[in-house]
Amino acid sequence: MADFSRPGSLYGAVDLGARKQALDAQARRETAGPQAASSASIVDVTEETFTTDVIDRSMSVPVVLDLWSPRAPGSAQLSPVLEKVVGSMGGRAVLARINVDASPQIAQALRVQAVPTVLAVFQGQAVTGFQQVLPEQEVRRWLDELMGAVEQFYEANPDARPAQGDGDGEQAPEAPPADPDLLAAEQAIEQGDLDAAETAYERLLARVPSDEDAKMGLAGVRLIKRTTGADPADVQRRLADPADIDAHLLAADMEMLSGSVDEAFARVVAVVKRTSGDERDRARRHLLGLFETLPAEDPSLAKARRALANALF
Repeated sequence: MADFSRPGSLYGAVDLGARKQALDAQARRETAGPQAASSASIVDVTEETFTTDVIDRSMSVPVVLDLWSPRAPGSAQLSPVLEKVVGSMGGRAVLARINVDASPQIAQALRVQAVPTVLAVFQGQAVTGFQQVLPEQEVRRWLDELMGAVEQFYEANPDARPAQGDGDGEQAPEAPPADPDLLAAEQAIEQGDLDAAETAYERLLARVPSDEDAKMGLAGVRLIKRTTGADPADVQRRLADPADIDAHLLAADMEMLSGSVDEAFARVVAVVKRTSGDERDRARRHLLGLFETLPAEDPSLAKARRALANALF
């Protein structure tokens, strides 16, 4: 069972949608190949390309190294955030993604002891970094500090500043404007106003019922609201009673928040199996609500849907 001693964060729940971004990025790499995965500001790096894509490139633009592993759950959370933040900078920084399982010599050379690890390389040297999953606003703050240090370097060494148009080439195409209700929901989340976020997501879904990001956002916000104020120790104690449906459903919510998605689904399926009537229907509907926090292509969903079907029939 998941450790309930660490309360779920607002970032962790709502950014279950990061699983969707990670899956999308993986699908793009698998279907389009390594060349198509590279862009002006995001590139997959191997031991063969490290010198060119990282060291040489860092002489004109800071390179953020995302040292990740498909075995590390934290990588699935952090990598999409890095892609979003660095990708929004219009080429002022580069994100270099390195699979440490496929490139162990790089990990050894950089003395990487845990993944995910993030390092910033500038002028051929690692200058700063961190080793934990950070929420988007903290990643942006760290990157702002990095860019501030880069600017100080150029002010002290004006001859080293790249000429206009040097470095990373063409600017990334401007992204279409975000939906105002989606922006309102994200701003409310950053401010900790869950009710306002829920209302904004509901407005968006009233206009665009098929908006998957809004569906996941709304489900994530409701997930957090259900667990707000819950005492992990009390929930743990109540789990000893199989008839305490409230405790088991709340435990599943807390497992979702901690990233233990498969465990949460299995817990609710077990409740479905051992209940009947209204209690079974309640557990079934609760599980469907948890399903909505994930993108439709998430592999955990297919497994859980089969388990639910077996439990019901």
